[in-house]
Amino acid sequence: MEIIESIEEIRLQDPPEEEFTSAHLTWTKYGTSEHHDDVALIPYDRVDSFIIGECSIAECPTRFHIEKGRKRTTGSLTNYKSDEYLEYRLYWCSFGPENYGEGGEILPSRRYRINTRNRAARPQSMRGCTCHFIVKRLYARPSAALLIYNDRRQHVNKSGFVCHGPLDRDAIGPGAKTVPYICDEIQQQTMALIYLGIPEENILQNHIESVQRYCGSNSKVSVSASEYIRKMGLIIRRSTHELDLDDQVSIRLWVEKNKKSTFIYQDASDTDSFILGVQTEWQLQQMICFGHHSLMAADSTFGIKKLKYPLCTLLVFDSRHHALPVAWVITRSFAKQDVSKWMKALVDRARSIDSAWKINGFMIDDAAAEVDPIREIFCCPVLFSLWRVRRSWLRNIVKRCHNIEVQREMFKRLGQIAYGIWGGVDSVDVMEEFIQDFVDQTSFMQYFRACWVPKIEMWLATMRSLPLASQEACGAIEGYHMKLMLILYDDSHLGSLQRVDWLVHKLNTELHPSFWFDRYADENDSFQTVKADYIASSSWHRALQIPENAVIFDDKDRLFAKVISQKDPSQTHIVWNPGSDFSLCDCSWSLQGNLCKHVIKVNMVCSNNGQDHRPSMSFQSFRSIIHGLWQKPMDDSVSLDQSLAWSNQMLDQIQRSVELDNSNGVSNIVKKLPLRWTAKRGRTSIGHPSSMLGLPSHLNRSSRSVAIKKNRKKKRLTMLS
Repeated sequence: MEIIESIEEIRLQDPPEEEFTSAHLTWTKYGTSEHHDDVALIPYDRVDSFIIGECSIAECPTRFHIEKGRKRTTGSLTNYKSDEYLEYRLYWCSFGPENYGEGGEILPSRRYRINTRNRAARPQSMRGCTCHFIVKRLYARPSAALLIYNDRRQHVNKSGFVCHGPLDRDAIGPGAKTVPYICDEIQQQTMALIYLGIPEENILQNHIESVQRYCGSNSKVSVSASEYIRKMGLIIRRSTHELDLDDQVSIRLWVEKNKKSTFIYQDASDTDSFILGVQTEWQLQQMICFGHHSLMAADSTFGIKKLKYPLCTLLVFDSRHHALPVAWVITRSFAKQDVSKWMKALVDRARSIDSAWKINGFMIDDAAAEVDPIREIFCCPVLFSLWRVRRSWLRNIVKRCHNIEVQREMFKRLGQIAYGIWGGVDSVDVMEEFIQDFVDQTSFMQYFRACWVPKIEMWLATMRSLPLASQEACGAIEGYHMKLMLILYDDSHLGSLQRVDWLVHKLNTELHPSFWFDRYADENDSFQTVKADYIASSSWHRALQIPENAVIFDDKDRLFAKVISQKDPSQTHIVWNPGSDFSLCDCSWSLQGNLCKHVIKVNMVCSNNGQDHRPSMSFQSFRSIIHGLWQKPMDDSVSLDQSLAWSNQMLDQIQRSVELDNSNGVSNIVKKLPLRWTAKRGRTSIGHPSSMLGLPSHLNRSSRSVAIKKNRKKKRLTMLS
């Protein structure tokens, strides 16, 4: 926009509206190239109409007070410029400039406003609003007023966030005491329904029923609920991920606004990598609940090619063994020191709530992942999940090879390479033989040589050294991964993939409400359609719905199995290489690279019926570990002592677990525990230990002597009196 240096060049504007705002005016850059302001020229007698209009904006209603004012008399200046003032007034939003609210520096947080008789309701309502403008009554033209209004955005504080009005999520008006109680659960439920696009009538009815469970039937509930839903919907619809045009500044503002949902933040610099850890309070609760003495998994490299920074999701397995996201880490650094930072921050946050919180195992899906931080910080074994390897191989085979027979044979041979880690087979020779046999499949071989040949030894070594996760866990992680892809890789959002603030916004406004609502429907046995879809979201659970008699094996060599469809009995799906982790089905879900329900069901039948099929890789990994424990150490050696100690420790833990599972309650086990008697001096007359039992002997003597001296002093005072 062109910068104007003279007031005479600015056009006088007189909007026809009775009350008008800054949106009705055309603003001009006035000043120099180094310093200029947004100005508009209006008649002086229309200043009040402008102020009233600015106060009446629906998105941010307020009142403006005069923060500063100066005045000159006519004729006091002999020489003056065209922009000299006769009257000068700085109008400031009455919710600022000081911040007496939450996060303020003057008074403690107050989430309500005291209704006062002051016109501006000060100082109780001041939230640090930065909205202000200047009105200059020109000395040379007393009938005209120059408006200087540089920042005409919504009313925001210094951090750039809306600080009052309907768009402020923290704003509560003076009638807060009459509003029915709305707990975090109800608010989270309402927001989830709005985010998911549920009709407003259904949301309102559900909201009223939820509120009435807490405060009973109330005539004000229906009136306030409708207004609450409307305002909440307005806030959500107008929310945007772009808090600033600069993505780095925008995400910094988001972190400052959402400190409770951020467990680590490290801005990018010359020495440090960008790290952002996001975890809501609900996710923290789920991690403590389902992660304690259970498993945690990582979907570690999502969006490594498409997103600005890859997304790592930490998952736990809920009561139905579905993968539930409990934290998101956005970073491109996989260095040990950076991984240790966010892992330690996450564990410290969980143990600040439950100091005894501990997981039993951590699943990784990347052979290049740093394992040492997991063992040092989580203090647990590390498992390896094959779902990413299997999915990558199968997707590229289907994509690059168009012959169905070649597809299933190639996938079977790749499975033999993976299974060969326990057979003493040279993986290099097997891989070279595979490349020679399928040399005519040039497209796939180019991909395989570029992406897998250089690092296949690393992946096979990881499979050999770490316990392998089961197909149920792999299917659950893959189900979450597919849901994440469906939400983030929508065609309408492809232009925003390089912004971190967009990614955080999508995770919090679409993915998080979806999982929260699934868990809510399942736990409360409500929204039956949502609950049914949630239960069936895992391939393992869908496989359990298929009866065993629907699986028919090939009579000759058992090279394939047929699975009869439950929806249409006339349709069957063929599963090749049954019983293997690298089985291939002809259904559409499997041909997309996923682990389908037909493959899982066929493998279940093979395992249960004792068919002559190779066991799963997770079972072979377990058997290999057991055989390793059975190896006899050298007699009269330290290794023998260590093996004996480990064996007794494992036996004791297994016996306790079995006893706890078989008992009717913990009280039955406690009764069997031996009594531990203390010394006679440490017991009171009724048999309970005294409070001095845990003190050292020298402290007991000193405290006892002090007590004796006090008693003697009391006796002397009694005798004197």
